[in-house]
Amino acid sequence: MQDTGEWQALSAHREALDGVHLRDLFDGDSNRGERLVAEADGWLLDFSKNQLTAETVELLGALADRAGLRHRIEAMFDGEPVNTTENRPAWHTALRQPSPPPEVRAEFDRMAEFAAEVRSGRWQAVVNIGIGGSDLGPAMATAALGAYAQPELDMRFLSNVDGAHFREVTRGLDPARTLFIVVSKTFTTIETLANARTARAWIADAVGDESAGSHFAAVTANPDKAQDFGIDANAVFAMWDWVGGRYSLASAVGLSLMAAVGPDAFNEMLAGMHHIDEHFRTAPWAENLPALLGLIGIWNRNFWGWPTYAVLPYSQELTLFPVYIQQLDMESSGKSVRADGTPAGTATGPVVWGQPGTNGQHAFHQLLHQGTDIVPVEFIGFCRPNHSHVEHHDLLMANLFAQAEALAFGAPDSGDPHRRFPGNRPSTVLLADQLTPRSLGQLVTLYEHKVFTQATVWGINPFDQWGVELGKTLATNITAELTGATGPNPTHDSSTQSLINRYVGRRRSVAR
Repeated sequence: MQDTGEWQALSAHREALDGVHLRDLFDGDSNRGERLVAEADGWLLDFSKNQLTAETVELLGALADRAGLRHRIEAMFDGEPVNTTENRPAWHTALRQPSPPPEVRAEFDRMAEFAAEVRSGRWQAVVNIGIGGSDLGPAMATAALGAYAQPELDMRFLSNVDGAHFREVTRGLDPARTLFIVVSKTFTTIETLANARTARAWIADAVGDESAGSHFAAVTANPDKAQDFGIDANAVFAMWDWVGGRYSLASAVGLSLMAAVGPDAFNEMLAGMHHIDEHFRTAPWAENLPALLGLIGIWNRNFWGWPTYAVLPYSQELTLFPVYIQQLDMESSGKSVRADGTPAGTATGPVVWGQPGTNGQHAFHQLLHQGTDIVPVEFIGFCRPNHSHVEHHDLLMANLFAQAEALAFGAPDSGDPHRRFPGNRPSTVLLADQLTPRSLGQLVTLYEHKVFTQATVWGINPFDQWGVELGKTLATNITAELTGATGPNPTHDSSTQSLINRYVGRRRSVAR
């Protein structure tokens, strides 16, 4: 893409903006804050505090056209094999259609029946066992929609293979009234199965091995392995190979979320997702929220050279959202070759991080305001809270607006270099009326399609994750060495072998 006229036009435009401060852009256009915005179904995207102009947006739209974004969108929505390295569709959008494929509709009906049983009072606690997309999506959404959840049902999430996490998650639970949902597409994920086996032993110690299986459900594309584990076929729910883990919240991976908030709220989330799907599919680029987010990301990453961005929700309920987006973006965009196997030729995936405001203001905002690196920020806020402490919400949102203003404009030079705030630091604000199942579904989908937009311009495949596999394969081999099942592997480098030797030698000798 960097050899195209559209890319070159953006490069020249970027040079013309060099040295132009955001203060200058606002002073030169009194309506900038009203013009450089877009809106869709209650979500407002204010991108006026970025180093860009209306011309930038037009040029970025031309770049999207050059990259074939509209064609790629249709290919994804039509179920074509856009996941080229695995030769299969990435058809997560089919999950949230008003009339989904028959097999999806049938699975949703089974999920709703199962969720109703869980919510009937039979179980006091539900523990979702998964990792990556099998954990981050439902954990994030369950925390986000706590105001809509059944309060009598204790929802917990177990992901880390560290035994301390199992101890923490199960602390205080009654095994006799605890249900585990094991989520693994292949039902071979090492961390998930290790936790599942430990959970089964924990249940069996309390209720006996014959009854332990009734305390488990599974979500998998490999039902035979789930049943071999002892889970009844009626409690095994389907995944499909055309839905990637980090795009799977709207599938049976969301079973724990449906149990928490109920089928109606879950369906509202799906409706919100579908609305943004259609918006992304049809809206012009200058009015298209996910496309704008992605194209501005391209502008910041490739033309300004900023290698990271922060996602800062001013909502405690979205405490896990930055981590969720971290996986969505970095696992999708962390590629150095194009879909055809040739070098990417330009910078791709940025580093994504963040945490909720106002906590972050007392952690890393110092660097955002006065550090040597510029970090674009995406703020997320809501006009109404899901609680009655309105004065707290006013203070929360005042901080969001103030932080965006301070980043953009800084403060007059006081003469004290330690108190100098240069400003000219970009940020985008996403604002909705309230955090609801519908608006959460919209927000998740905005970021899904933001990532897809960027991947299309970069020419990479955002639906595979081969980089996850190598370390897991090596870990399997090393585990056998640590447990004594095999001897030392002569192919290890001296550092790795030395670390293994030290661990094995001290594992049993160090006092607990």
